[in-house]
Amino acid sequence: MTKRPIIGVTLDAEEPGGYSKLPWYALRKNYFTALAEAGGLPVALPHDPALAEHYLNLIDGLLVTGGAFDVDPALYGGGPTHPTVVLKAGRTDFELAVTRGALARDMPVLGICGGQQLLAVAFGGSLIQHIPDSVADALEHEQPNPRHEPGHAVRVTAETLLARIVARPELAVNSAHHQAVASAGPGAVVNAVAPDGVVEGVEHPGYRFALGVQWHPEYAVDPADPLILKAFVDACRG
Repeated sequence: MTKRPIIGVTLDAEEPGGYSKLPWYALRKNYFTALAEAGGLPVALPHDPALAEHYLNLIDGLLVTGGAFDVDPALYGGGPTHPTVVLKAGRTDFELAVTRGALARDMPVLGICGGQQLLAVAFGGSLIQHIPDSVADALEHEQPNPRHEPGHAVRVTAETLLARIVARPELAVNSAHHQAVASAGPGAVVNAVAPDGVVEGVEHPGYRFALGVQWHPEYAVDPADPLILKAFVDACRG
């Protein structure tokens, strides 16, 4: 039996209400099923920055997930907080700690949606706090149609890790975000761009595998989406 690399997956966190009268963790099943189908062994990581290094001692790769919240602008010099910004400080503190720890070890990291934005901040980059206020004639990046359908296309930047993985110049992607990467950070590069110029992916060639995409490849909206997850899992084998 082939040994599966252990992939740490960050969770979302909610306050009391709904599922439980106490604070609770949650994550869509397709994050886990898509990783398993790609050959990984996904495990969930609760939010405790003090345990980040202990988790990193156990896992072979890190997947930073998305969610309906934003990175605190104070963490990237973003100025006053936009009224639309929603913070989950405990989650962000942990995700930054474990992501920076993974990068320091040159452990493969994949950031998805908000995880891509957090990865850019870990690279030393910055974010656009609210696309409609910053990008003229912007697309509807919070698509009204279901997430398992495409919202728009992205152009893949040639000669990037993403381009080598998907082997095509354009992808159809789903879109569920009101923020975006403004700058990818020192040494990092943009690997995908929407038709309106909004950054849709970042990566850092200084690491073995440090890749972020703004869309959700776990939905497999485009036939190339599973290739992203497989390339990540394969990198975790090394």
